[in-house]
Amino acid sequence: MPVGIEAINVYAARASLDVRQLFDARGLDLQRFGNLMMGQKSVNLPCEDPVTNGVNAARPLIAALTPSQRNQIELLIVGTESGLDYAKPISTYIHEYLGLNRRCRSFEIKHACYGGTAALQMAASFVAASPVPGMKALVIAAEAASTADRGSYWEPSQGAGAVGMLVSAQPDILALDPGASGYYTYEVMDTLRPRPDLEAGDTDLSLMSYLECLHRTYEMYCERVSGADIIATFDYLVFHAPFSGMVKGAHRTLLRKQRGMPPDVVERDFETRMAPSLIYCSRIGNLYSGSLYAALCSLIEHVELDGARRIGMYSYGSGCASEFYSGVLQDRARDKLAVLQIGAALDARQPLTMGEYELVSDLSIERMGGAKDMVFDTSRYRAAYDACLAGRELLVLDRITNFHRVYRWS
Repeated sequence: MPVGIEAINVYAARASLDVRQLFDARGLDLQRFGNLMMGQKSVNLPCEDPVTNGVNAARPLIAALTPSQRNQIELLIVGTESGLDYAKPISTYIHEYLGLNRRCRSFEIKHACYGGTAALQMAASFVAASPVPGMKALVIAAEAASTADRGSYWEPSQGAGAVGMLVSAQPDILALDPGASGYYTYEVMDTLRPRPDLEAGDTDLSLMSYLECLHRTYEMYCERVSGADIIATFDYLVFHAPFSGMVKGAHRTLLRKQRGMPPDVVERDFETRMAPSLIYCSRIGNLYSGSLYAALCSLIEHVELDGARRIGMYSYGSGCASEFYSGVLQDRARDKLAVLQIGAALDARQPLTMGEYELVSDLSIERMGGAKDMVFDTSRYRAAYDACLAGRELLVLDRITNFHRVYRWS
C-alpha cells in the first residue's frame, strides 16, 4: 500500500522584507549577499505565532475535505522548534481552531529543523500500520522566529510561516519509498534556542555538521537501497534550506565526493535538478522544520511533471538529527498544488519598511512562550496589520489570559 503526502500547503506570512535592504541597513558585507542567494524574507506580525502559522497553513487542506474525510484524520503531529510551553503542545490549539474530530491523537515533536520530517515519517508509519480504511494524519511544521539577531548574518535568513501536509494511503503529491531512508545523529551544539527570545549558535560548526550528515545519511541510504546512484536514481533533489547558498554548496560537495564531477557539470546539474526547489526558499527565508517541505512545493510548481518522478530528500536538524530519503512525485501533483496559489500569496505579501520591521521585531517578544497576560493591540502597527491581515479570515493571536492563548479570525 503506497503511503505519503496527499495534499500540502505553505503559509509564508503576509509581510516581507527585502534582504538587500536589510544588508544595507545593518552594514553587512555585501560580498556575502550573493552567497546567501536570497531576495526577500517573510516576517510575522506580533499577533502571529506558531499556532496561527500552523492553522493558516493547514486550513485550506481541511476546507477541501468532506465532513466524512475530516473525520478520517485520526492523528495530528506538529513538528516545531518554536514551542510555547514546556508541557502543553501547540497541537492542542491547532486541533481546536481547525475544528478536527476529538477522536484524534495529538502531539508535538521537537528536534530543530528535523521536526517536520520526524512528524512526517511517524505519521506515514501510523497510516501504513492502521487497519482502519481511509485513515489520515495531519502533519504541520509550524515556526515563528525568535527576536531578530540584529546585525548578524542569521537575521537575513530568518523566515516565518508553516507547512501543512495531509498524509494518507492516497499520496497524490508524494509517495514515500518504504524503507528507503538513511539517518545519522550525534550531539553537537551548532544552533539552539536556549530562551524564547534568543537564537544562538556557531555558523561554521552548523555548516560542517550539515555536510557531514548529508554524506553519512546518503551513505546509509545506498546501503539500504541496492544500486542507488546520486545521478541515475533521482530525477530531482530537495534539501533542507536554511538559505539557498548553503544548499548549493552542499550539492556541489556531494557530487564531487560521489562522482568526482568538474565544476561546470556540477553547475548544470544544480540548475536542472535542484535550483527549482530553492525559488520559494529564496523568497521566504528559513522555515526551520518546514523548510524542506516549502522546497518540495517550490520544486513541484517550477518543473514540468509529465510523469512520475523520483526525488531524493535531505533533512537536517541542529543538535543533531538527519535523514536522506526518497519518494515518487506524482504526475498530478502540480495541478493539485496550483489550486492553492502559493506563488501568488508570496507575490501579495506586504513589503515592510525598515522602520516597520524594527517595530514588529521589537513587539514580537510579547507573543513568545512564558507570557502570562497580554492583549495584542494591533493599533501599534495598524498600517501593517490592515495591509497584511485585516479582513482576510486568517487566525491571529488576540490575548493571553493566565497563560492561556485565545485566538480570533482577522
